[in-house]
Amino acid sequence: MTQPPAPRSSPLALTVLALLHYQPLHPYGIQRLIKQWGKDQVVNVEQRTSLYRTIERLLAAGLIAVRETGRDPRYPERTVYEVTEAGRRTARRWLEEMLAEPGGSPWHEASIKGRLAGTLALQGDTVSARVLMAEVRKTFHDLGRELSVLATAFMSGPIEMLAGAPENAAAELRAACDGLQAMGDRAFASTLAALLAEACWRSEDQPGVAAAVALSRRLAGVGDVISQV
Repeated sequence: MTQPPAPRSSPLALTVLALLHYQPLHPYGIQRLIKQWGKDQVVNVEQRTSLYRTIERLLAAGLIAVRETGRDPRYPERTVYEVTEAGRRTARRWLEEMLAEPGGSPWHEASIKGRLAGTLALQGDTVSARVLMAEVRKTFHDLGRELSVLATAFMSGPIEMLAGAPENAAAELRAACDGLQAMGDRAFASTLAALLAEACWRSEDQPGVAAAVALSRRLAGVGDVISQV
């Protein structure tokens, strides 16, 4: 059977692929994360119809696949999706096309580079991913966007783990957690603490794992999907 052509790039389609790069999710989890990370300022997910339609188009094009279907009697049936290799290639192409478009603000271009860095790392090019993340941090720092600088740990932490350097990931994530808490943030810090726990586990730092898990639980809100996972 001939595979249908890839859907055209859209903010929602790219956001779904970006979130599934991070981890497999069901539609409700995707919607919650879009809101939690403030992406609902760019894509409208108040009505789930557009999200489900986008997921259907990505699935039909082979850019995402069904990972599993949950059948907990306490909840409605939930299908968990994951990004495919074709989805990773398509996301990379879309991001490169966005970077090539003239007229974008430095902050917008840096945000796109951050997503591209994560895509490159998942494709095995952690060297280029690290270079891009360094450029992203410098741009945010030059713009005086301290919160954005700290939030780059969402990508740089996993990139360092993919590069086989969990100790580097733990150091970056711990510094970002400390900085975010000093700024009064809880939502981002709780998610980073969950990532920190993974980095400590990969580093065989069991006390660090326990401390990071405790921090994530203390900071996480009821709807904090990623930290709970």
